[in-house]
Amino acid sequence: MNRRVIEARELSKRYRIRHGRFRQDGLRHVMTGWLARPFRRGGTTEDLWALRDVTFDVQAGEVLGVIGPNGSGKTTLLKVLSRITPPTSGQAKLIGRVGSLLEVGTGFHPDLTGRENIYLNGSILGMRRREIAALFDEIVAFAEIERFLDTPVKRYSSGMYVRLAFAIAAHLQPEILLIDEVLAVGDVAFQKKCLGKMRDVARRGRTVLFVSHNMAAVRSLCDRAMLLEAGRASHYDDVEQGVRAYLAAGAPRTGRQWLTEQTACPPDTDVVRPVRLALVDSAGKVIGPIVPRHERVWVELDFELKRTADDLTIGVAVYDMIGTYLFHSYQTDGPESGWPRLQVGLNRLSAELPVALLNEGDYRVVVQAALHKNRWLLRADDAEAAVSVTIAGGRDDSPLWEPARRGPLAPVLQWQRMAGEPK
Repeated sequence: MNRRVIEARELSKRYRIRHGRFRQDGLRHVMTGWLARPFRRGGTTEDLWALRDVTFDVQAGEVLGVIGPNGSGKTTLLKVLSRITPPTSGQAKLIGRVGSLLEVGTGFHPDLTGRENIYLNGSILGMRRREIAALFDEIVAFAEIERFLDTPVKRYSSGMYVRLAFAIAAHLQPEILLIDEVLAVGDVAFQKKCLGKMRDVARRGRTVLFVSHNMAAVRSLCDRAMLLEAGRASHYDDVEQGVRAYLAAGAPRTGRQWLTEQTACPPDTDVVRPVRLALVDSAGKVIGPIVPRHERVWVELDFELKRTADDLTIGVAVYDMIGTYLFHSYQTDGPESGWPRLQVGLNRLSAELPVALLNEGDYRVVVQAALHKNRWLLRADDAEAAVSVTIAGGRDDSPLWEPARRGPLAPVLQWQRMAGEPK
């Protein structure tokens, strides 16, 4: 018989933001503000509701995916459930021992070694020393940190931090496991390992709340989805339906998106600033949200190049609307002699999308940029740097053509009968 292990009722969390004339980012500014307080006039406060009346239940052994754009309240929800921060109103009841992985290094003492932090975290979860010792070797093997076990964790890389943190949270037998987007720090192989472990945790009757921008992971792991938008929740028993709602909400339907430095690129980047993303027809006119298959479509990307960077790769990635990564393309595709020559200042790149290769349905085109094999400047996970398009009908003259075939691709191949007998 199913039993509820998480009960949240009308959870709300308000943060009060103060706006004033005095800066508060250093001791000098704090002292100046304190001395000037008796003479200060004006100043305003603003209420920011990170969560608004969020209500949901989770059954034992269930995996609930919590999805939504940046700033929608996902991490705040997990912090409230973890008792890190209290709600402004409402209540949450969790039945059982809770293991949390909210931020890299949360719960670690930087001056203690990996070995000592394993025992410290187990003690925080209420486990006895012999219980921790019985799982110790399994935790170390999973985290792959044998060589650094007796090294203070303040010397660990972010990847080592997250491997050890996840190994501790998943192996120390919590009834409820809260996982935030920290898995993005690990490499691909370790992410797959973590997803497999979370499936194993759920099969053993434990409960998982999984916050992620990785829609493929959400689809493969979760039983249900909860979409947060501006702190309010929508519930989906069908995970695929929830993923579609998230991706559709994140990308405008006009075929064009003006990009800001804050939403489209890290504000401190010194290389590139995307300005505009658009889907256009052969005349350069911005297309509507629906495109017949027989029409040709180009993607246009305007951006400012702040300095010369020979290793810059910039272009787009294309997803279907359930989050499947279909392909990406950069301006460095093909032989170097054919690459467009970029100049410091404003640039516009254009490339034709292979619309004839795609099936009927909704697709998302996302800006992506990196310094080759060095660092990302803009990841394709950012739904705010995207446009959506619906491809519909008009593909083929065959009377037996099916409007929507299975899968995201539906190329028209030219078949012919070969002369001679088959061998």
